[in-house]
Amino acid sequence: MKVKALSRSAASTTRASINDLRPEHKNIDPSSHPQARAREYTRAVTAAKLDRMFAQPFLGELKGGHVDAVSCLAICRTNLCPVVSGCVDGTVRVWDLQRRRMVANLEAHSRNVSGVAFGNGVEGTFYSCGEEGLVKMWSIYPRDQYITADAESDDESDGDGYGKKPRARRPNRNSNDEEGAESPHGPHSVYRLPTSRSNAHQSNAFHSIDHHWTNNQFATASSDAAVHLWDPERNTPVATFDKLWGSDDTVTTVRYNPAETDLIAHCSNDRGIGLHDTRTASALQKTIMGMRSNCLEWNPMEPYNFVVGNEDYNAYTFDMRRLHRPTGIFKGHVGAVMSVAWSPTGTEFVTGSYDKTVRIFNVRKEGGTAGHGANNTGVARDIYHTKRMQRVFCVGYTLDHKYILSGSDDTNIRLWKARSSEKVGQLSAREEASLQYRQALVQKYVHLPEVQKIAKARRVPKFIKKQTKEAMVQKEKRRRKEGNVVKHSRPGTKGFTDEKAQAVVKTVD
Repeated sequence: MKVKALSRSAASTTRASINDLRPEHKNIDPSSHPQARAREYTRAVTAAKLDRMFAQPFLGELKGGHVDAVSCLAICRTNLCPVVSGCVDGTVRVWDLQRRRMVANLEAHSRNVSGVAFGNGVEGTFYSCGEEGLVKMWSIYPRDQYITADAESDDESDGDGYGKKPRARRPNRNSNDEEGAESPHGPHSVYRLPTSRSNAHQSNAFHSIDHHWTNNQFATASSDAAVHLWDPERNTPVATFDKLWGSDDTVTTVRYNPAETDLIAHCSNDRGIGLHDTRTASALQKTIMGMRSNCLEWNPMEPYNFVVGNEDYNAYTFDMRRLHRPTGIFKGHVGAVMSVAWSPTGTEFVTGSYDKTVRIFNVRKEGGTAGHGANNTGVARDIYHTKRMQRVFCVGYTLDHKYILSGSDDTNIRLWKARSSEKVGQLSAREEASLQYRQALVQKYVHLPEVQKIAKARRVPKFIKKQTKEAMVQKEKRRRKEGNVVKHSRPGTKGFTDEKAQAVVKTVD
């Protein structure tokens, strides 16, 4: 009689460590598991509940906040730690994101700081512009020293590990120097627009600033309806684009394209979004929307796409090759969208609004493109808010795609998790595998009512819920009225309006 014995290797039955579970051998034959789908569905419901139970996106505020509303925010392109913020009272503050504390408080401008931008090098240079008509160059490294979490001595630290609040360094003015002495961080250079007899009594306020992605130059948007290009070695603009498409309205936002680095996009008060080429000094195309756009950002991974935040409570994504129609409309806010910022992966962006909330929108699925496998539902995947947070003026993603910064009218800069239920810190192999399995289960069964109700439910403030309900009633009324008009009109004479085509009023070449 011949007997066949089962044999397994020691590696398949031995634990890697005493903390691991013992390996179990399972029969993968479907006939042995008649209730597999039912068990999977139960696990999906449990996974959705766990995801919402552990959703705690708010991590804290940056220690030593501003004393007035935070108007702008800049995150370094080459380093994870440095962050610079500007305030309505004219101060600029440098932050160490690793320890969540302020490193320097600089009295930069006499009026509102309208924009800050980092340079593209490793020197730590950043620029600030103000509404008094000055652009100043600073450095995050005081006296050629790098800002680290241990920069201050131990006797200056308080009990929780954060440094004490540094004093604001205002340059000491004297009779020989108009601008005064420099602080350890600067200003190293001061730039202003040249004055003439025609504009001697005008205040050319700067409203936005952005640095070139490769070259050592920056661009500003000012109230004289022009976009100015600057060389840091010169204190006057090297090029000026004025009378853009015959418009005399103020330019509020200017941004360089990450790939086509000689392409600039801007927003203006005439509700326009324009593109122009700095090489040929020519205007390319301009689109006029129904209401004014407050902010604009290019997609870092798909540089032909950009997103704008509008006064009509929506965010719009555009393809720069077809400006006559937005590629997506993202809704949900009940106030004007004041700021937008792309994730470094280019798959999602975050918006800050006048309705005191921060929302995260998915543009496309992981691994897909904007046109294939898209998920342009226009609904935010997550909403962040607190009881004390007021109107949000600036938002930003960190370079590791894990955290979000928001600056609001209540003088605070808050730090959020990009994924509300994600664990902070390193995951073990088992934790990572379990997390991926639960996410796959929720994604597989999210179309079912019970899972969908749990996974997509969000608590929002009462006034936002009330205004959202009113907006839905108004939308349903318009849709019903339009349907009745189409139904009772002669066939072919009336049709349903295209919401995307209706967003753009006209395009100007």
